[in-house]
Amino acid sequence: MRIIKLTHTVEKKLLTARVAHDEEAQTVAARIVADVRKRGDTALLAWTKKLDQADLRAKDLWISQKEIRTAERHVSPDFPRAIRQASRNIRCIAEKQIPLPWSLEVESGVRISQRVLPIESIGAYIPGGHASLVSTLSMTAIPAQVADVPRIVAVCPKPNNELLAAANFLGITEIARIGGAQAVAALAYGTKSVPRVEKIFGPGNKYVTAAKQLVSADCAIDLPAGPTEAVVLAERGNARWIAADLLAQAEHAPDAASFLVTTSRVLAQQVAAEVTAQLATLAPDNPAHRSIENAGAILLAPSLRAACGFVNRFAPEHLSLPTNPATLLKQIRSSGTMFLGPWAAQPLGDYATGSNHVLPTAGWARRRGGLSTGDFVKCISVQTISRKGFLRIADAAETLAAVEGLLAHRNAVRIRR
Repeated sequence: MRIIKLTHTVEKKLLTARVAHDEEAQTVAARIVADVRKRGDTALLAWTKKLDQADLRAKDLWISQKEIRTAERHVSPDFPRAIRQASRNIRCIAEKQIPLPWSLEVESGVRISQRVLPIESIGAYIPGGHASLVSTLSMTAIPAQVADVPRIVAVCPKPNNELLAAANFLGITEIARIGGAQAVAALAYGTKSVPRVEKIFGPGNKYVTAAKQLVSADCAIDLPAGPTEAVVLAERGNARWIAADLLAQAEHAPDAASFLVTTSRVLAQQVAAEVTAQLATLAPDNPAHRSIENAGAILLAPSLRAACGFVNRFAPEHLSLPTNPATLLKQIRSSGTMFLGPWAAQPLGDYATGSNHVLPTAGWARRRGGLSTGDFVKCISVQTISRKGFLRIADAAETLAAVEGLLAHRNAVRIRR
């Protein structure tokens, strides 16, 4: 793993590369999205055959209930217990996050209240390239269930037995074996076989993320969530554990970005050696080999202040603070999620802590956090105004309407006097 001095030029190069990466994906995704929007199932099936090597017919898109139930017989004995524990924790957090209805009388006769209603239908995108991400189904479906979303549709290009068994456990009955930008387009605009949804959730590769952003003018999306990013910020620590966390996120995809940011050249060299040693134990086709070479680095910062400044500007999806977390936490303002202390292995958050692993990437953590139950509901304001309340605020409304030159606004108030 290369060791690079963290300078202004290096930082600019890293941030610029991320933007260029997105632009290339946007071009490819735009072509696919436009084709599916125009030709529907015909384009969806053609792109699925070309990109996923799956020669499907329209009637094969949806997985049958028999397949879903049968899958349970082909998973390991430990799997049901693991999915139950992880789901319990996810549900616990999701229930804590849901916005609550409220009512407040701001002035006598003027009451504002909030209704919290679920989105009518959502699409859950489950990555299925290197492996079907069973955990993503839980991370998207459970908050939707807590929010009482009536219709949950899942899509995954290569659903395995574990994914289907998890779907059966969660009560998810609509699963289509499609993926990529073509699946995002189908969910956003609908085809003869795939009904459109109101909002799309879930992480994906750069093309999936680009497609989500492209369709967002017509179909709501959660947030840009991919490709994976991981940063470990440490001046000292267990080099083996740090290297393991970097590799854990690096194996998501060849373009996953993993960085150690440190002021210690000794730690940098130790972690670099550990990355090399641990990479040797991974299969040659593991994406970590390419992502570490192409998108990973150890950044040697001139000071802790400079290191924290870079982290805040880069705004990584995952951030680990294995040592001195209490002090460092005060200096970090932007990250999708943070792992504090040496025992907080990043994969624990991917699977079982209950904190959602659908997180902002590409700098979006500077402006929002990860997925929460609030993303699955609509908070609708309700305004109840009596005659007494009208008379108390009419003058202010008329004055402000006149200042803005909106005389019809003023008249709608004045006419009621």
